[in-house]
Amino acid sequence: MSGAPLPQSGSVYPTRAAVLLTAAGMPFTLLVALFVPGRWYAGLAWPVAVLLLTLADAVLGARPARAEASLPPTVGVGEEAELRVLVAVDGPRPPAAAQLAVAVSAIASVADDGRATVPLDDGRGAVLLPLRTLRRGYLRVEDLWLRWRGLLGLCWHQRRIATGAGVAVLPDIRAVEERGERLFQRYAASGLLAQHDRGDGSDFDAMVEYRSGMDRRAIDWKHSARHGKLHAKEFRAERNAQIVFAVDSGRQMVEPVAGLPRVDRAVSAALLCAWIALKLGDRVALHAFDSRPRVGSGLVSGARAFPALQQLAAEVDYSGEETNYTFALTTLAARLHRRSMIVLFTEFTDPTSADFLVRAAARVVATHLLLVVVLRDEELEAVLDDAPRAVEDVTRAVTAAGLLRDRQLALARLQRLGVHVIESEHDKVGERLVAGYVDLKKRNLL
Repeated sequence: MSGAPLPQSGSVYPTRAAVLLTAAGMPFTLLVALFVPGRWYAGLAWPVAVLLLTLADAVLGARPARAEASLPPTVGVGEEAELRVLVAVDGPRPPAAAQLAVAVSAIASVADDGRATVPLDDGRGAVLLPLRTLRRGYLRVEDLWLRWRGLLGLCWHQRRIATGAGVAVLPDIRAVEERGERLFQRYAASGLLAQHDRGDGSDFDAMVEYRSGMDRRAIDWKHSARHGKLHAKEFRAERNAQIVFAVDSGRQMVEPVAGLPRVDRAVSAALLCAWIALKLGDRVALHAFDSRPRVGSGLVSGARAFPALQQLAAEVDYSGEETNYTFALTTLAARLHRRSMIVLFTEFTDPTSADFLVRAAARVVATHLLLVVVLRDEELEAVLDDAPRAVEDVTRAVTAAGLLRDRQLALARLQRLGVHVIESEHDKVGERLVAGYVDLKKRNLL
């Protein structure tokens, strides 16, 4: 996305060459003052000459300048993109090169601190600056600084140019589509998606003649008596199940895992599973919460609804507030008028927050199917696996073991309530979630 250049401000200041040239004349001024004190003013000839030359360079080197920044139409979180800047310095004798500095939003980092030298051909040039997005949000190119030397090289001409360039940093959709298509083909090829599509499930599909191997409990005796031969009811898997992805965006989910916050990992996994669910005919909704609900969508269906879900996922913000499971899950359950599958992405590191999660889950699981997804705490596991080399290492290992034990106890309490739990590595959470969703769908638990 590109932005037209906005009003700019400029300044002129001496170069290092002008400063050194002025300093070089100080010995001459001192000698004149020592040996010809009556003509001390002659010693000022050097600095005055440098000053006049600098002023002349400031006047002669002034040029109208423009700069325009452009970004790709879409950028995913954690991806590398290129910021393209077009530079134009007008005038009869434009400089051969200009120096550029770019300031962007804090959600991205630019190579070389956003500084570059732009070669100019007849006053025109362009440069590509690599940048890497750090989190979701709206990436803005806030300001451009452009400067060039005058004809004599004694002063800098600098322009500060505001620009309206920006682009929304979305979850990594390219990886979602690639991995989603691969997973969809994998399950379709192995027959797992179609295995229970017909002949099993909860939705009545058709009345067919009884065949060997069919479930005898499906025989319709009244219909069989009417036609003089055995007929059975054939069912199919429910196609419009409601899948609600609830993403915890509280303080603990903002912590980074392998360079990306946990909430970004959760959003990417949710979009991957949502893409599969929409392809399979289910209805999908997305919610995000911390101390209270923040983002909520209605249920959507069909593959064409995925872009709208993607835009909504970009609004899941980072929060420093504690998570209120009771408020969020109770509010969500009240909005659902039929049994639904709630996929909860969260993280807990202390027994208190885990107890709140268990209490809130106990209320939800009585009506809905709840699947809790957490990322493995690889940092604690690494501390526990490392061989201790000092007393401090033993203390850290004991603390890590206690935290992991409390975590496993909380997950076991959830499973005893009937909650399905997925604890996965950060780079496999999407595939594990899709596998769990397909398994629950095959078992007609949705």
